[in-house]
Amino acid sequence: MLFGYPQYWGIVLDTVFLPLREHDMGILVLLEVAARPDCVEDMTEFLAARLPETRAFDGCQDITAYLNDDGKTIVMVEHWDAKASYEKYTAWRRETGVLDTLATMLAGPPSIRYFETVNA
Repeated sequence: MLFGYPQYWGIVLDTVFLPLREHDMGILVLLEVAARPDCVEDMTEFLAARLPETRAFDGCQDITAYLNDDGKTIVMVEHWDAKASYEKYTAWRRETGVLDTLATMLAGPPSIRYFETVNA
């Protein structure tokens, strides 16, 4: 019971936040999608082919995709120089049809959340 023991909070916080400290400028974007059950493998292959392009896009510091243990939910943790950079990127993906193709593999709408660095 981790939450009942304050002595473990330091371990939890360091485990979660130390990897994020190298990205101390810009914004953090969390994009969460649920793949249709028949499209999980197609989606992971689709992302594997497209994420190198994302990493090379101007303003992208890093992007990593994680598959939940439910086998269908994917969370992309993205670090961008600015929200404007991310918006320019998504406009490009919309123009090239990538977002439309991705949408065909989704079980529902994506969740996109933006976070700014806290000076703490």
